[in-house]
Amino acid sequence: MNAVPFLTTLMHAIRRERLDVVLIGNAAAAIHGAPITTLDFDFMFRETPVTMAKLKRVAASLEAVILRPFYPVSKLYRMVDDSTGLQADFMPVIHGVRSFASLRSRAEERAVGGVSLLVASLDDIIASKKAAGRDRDLAVLPILERTRDAAAATHGKTSARSPQRRKKK
Repeated sequence: MNAVPFLTTLMHAIRRERLDVVLIGNAAAAIHGAPITTLDFDFMFRETPVTMAKLKRVAASLEAVILRPFYPVSKLYRMVDDSTGLQADFMPVIHGVRSFASLRSRAEERAVGGVSLLVASLDDIIASKKAAGRDRDLAVLPILERTRDAAAATHGKTSARSPQRRKKK
């Protein structure tokens, strides 16, 4: 299944409403080149009354609904359209990331399906998965770390969180 059409449609709606989001999780890692798959899209955003109104307008424009499922993630807003299979999670808080502003400052702008979006850095994705500590997150860590290290080697730099840059005590 090709997720690009779903992401493109979603990002067009997000851009129309000027909803400020950063793609996180496995979908973001896949855009960085990690050989992993996912069934949904995860975004971090700043939760304010204005952004919540924008999120509701995005859902309405896609004929989707926003649910608040019981989930072990704080303040999860799940956008679902059962007719198309679209599922996107919007979170104002994620494990291992101090704030939306800090995540956004390290995110990279990427084009997917002709639409520009902010994608969390692999370092932030890895930190989040480590902090969450769920089996499914820990299972992909070696793949994400290899992808990050290969990208760093290709570009001749080390990751900000990679072992090579840690100071010795």
